[in-house]
Amino acid sequence: MLPMIFISTNIPDVGIDMLLGKANFEVWRDVPPPKRKYFLQKVSNADGVIAIPGAATKMDKEAIDAGKKLRIISSYSVGYDHIDVEYATSKGIMVTNTPGVLTDATADIAFGLLLMAARRMSEGERLMRSGKWRYWGPRMLLGQQVSGSSLGIIGLGRIGTALAKRAKGFDMELYYTGNSRKEDLEMELGIRYLPFKELLATCDFISVHCPLSPETEGLIGEEELKMMKPSAILINTSRGKVVDQKALARALQEDWIAGAGLDVFETEPIAKDDPLLKLPNVAMTPHLGSASVQTREAMASMAVENLLAGLEGKRPPNLVNPSVWKG
Repeated sequence: MLPMIFISTNIPDVGIDMLLGKANFEVWRDVPPPKRKYFLQKVSNADGVIAIPGAATKMDKEAIDAGKKLRIISSYSVGYDHIDVEYATSKGIMVTNTPGVLTDATADIAFGLLLMAARRMSEGERLMRSGKWRYWGPRMLLGQQVSGSSLGIIGLGRIGTALAKRAKGFDMELYYTGNSRKEDLEMELGIRYLPFKELLATCDFISVHCPLSPETEGLIGEEELKMMKPSAILINTSRGKVVDQKALARALQEDWIAGAGLDVFETEPIAKDDPLLKLPNVAMTPHLGSASVQTREAMASMAVENLLAGLEGKRPPNLVNPSVWKG
């Protein structure tokens, strides 16, 4: 008897095709996510779930308890803060993710936001589209120089390392901070380690690349923003809750820092009345970090490969909670 799979988002066909003949499955095809009640109903009948971040589709204690037959939760993302991994582990449920395949795509977005915010390109485009561009002048929309400036990376993992490689092409001075030194990358990239607070006070650009955890939630708040240079720009492509969004809005309104480039937000989609939407010194994208055709297809393949392996009694290639594996 084939296992039952619920896919809570419309993943690329390359992943869906991998399930043909190997599982019974249902795919949520609409762009808005399913309602919570419907999601829980589908989870209750599933042997496996492909899960995405979101309030309605989070795999918390409620959803895990609903999944009486559930054997594996395959996250269609590298982050898995939308899954209660500890509770899933206590129930013997495997949890997997999709690391590595979205590294370059996310680093591209991070550096793109850095350029947009530094050179005020979003403001320039809005000015032109509004029909209000009436003149050119030597003081018009002056931004920050990127080439030769300093970049501080919070979290020198895969994506942080990929960003550093891009920044080297702009002759940027590279710094990083994290829980441990990475001397091999220091030699390879010419990047220097700085303690967290010193990095905030030193660098022209700060880019956040750490996972969301109880330790990193609110990592960048009012105190940290006030440590940064008034000319500094903050980039966040990790998770929205790593940055205190209200404190960031105030920092931008009151010129504690010069600008920000954001791909992630505390609540997604961002609320229509969020003050960040009214600020000119913010470059924003709607969580496009992994949004290239090649990356999203690779994520689909990896998510399904993880799922099928677990359901077939094999160890999934990207098992987040290896203590559940008894093979």
